[in-house]
Amino acid sequence: MADILSKGSLFPEELIPDFIKKTTGASALAKLCSATPIPFNGVKEFTFSLDKEVDIVAENGAKTKGGLTVDPITIVPIKIEYGARISDEFLYASEDAQLDYMSAFADGFAKKVAKGLDLMAFHGVNPRTGTASSVIGTNHFDSKVTQAVTIASGDKPDENIEAAIALVQGADRDVTGMVLAPAFKSALAKQTTADGAKLYPQLAWGANPGEVNGLRVESTSNLSSGSSLDRALVGDFVNCFKWGYAKEIPIEVIRYGNPDNDTQLGDLKGHNQVYLRGEAYIGWGILDPSAFAHIKTGE
Repeated sequence: MADILSKGSLFPEELIPDFIKKTTGASALAKLCSATPIPFNGVKEFTFSLDKEVDIVAENGAKTKGGLTVDPITIVPIKIEYGARISDEFLYASEDAQLDYMSAFADGFAKKVAKGLDLMAFHGVNPRTGTASSVIGTNHFDSKVTQAVTIASGDKPDENIEAAIALVQGADRDVTGMVLAPAFKSALAKQTTADGAKLYPQLAWGANPGEVNGLRVESTSNLSSGSSLDRALVGDFVNCFKWGYAKEIPIEVIRYGNPDNDTQLGDLKGHNQVYLRGEAYIGWGILDPSAFAHIKTGE
């Protein structure tokens, strides 16, 4: 077992769905849009739309031009990684103990990947540093989505939502889901009727019911992370956002060197340590920015 691990190993294919299931549990985007396989060299998606409506043609009448628009969007997975040092006692533990270590690390890595997907796709930042990533560039909602409702003093949250939905529907697009920042969800939960009854009791006490008024709804602090003004995002997550993994997810056990480039921690062997590193290749694409609208605070 140790010999295999020391060379690095890949999760067996049958474990990938479980990894994605764990990832889905902590990502609002992954819950609103199912993952699709993405090859290492990327995949090209086409948005195909007919520009006009059908035309009535009279008997012996001339037909007129309809037209269509095809826009290609290439989704290329980017590499993300997470590593941690542990005692080299790991190498001499029983096979069951080693599997426990690996399972715990894989579970934690899946959660970090999930949060990372949200932060990268919402804001275009490197999750570790919180700063804009040149690798991501403009491939994120904050850059692509221009439709927005700004929260004004005295606004009711549900009216902001209706206004954002109207923007999407005004662009002749559907709304399949909504992401709420915790503060905005709390404001919705506080709304009451004239007689004091809660309008959205399913949101009370921090609950995340998954659906409100028949619309898929997820809440996450990832949307309002850092200095972001985003408080909600509505749109067609089912048809106009795609994400996925490249097939293999490597988990490597490194025995030697300084794999995290930390000069203070030094060489692994010199400190009786080994290094666990997980890597994933994950990609996403916003196929139609007009299918989404933000709700933003004016602060």
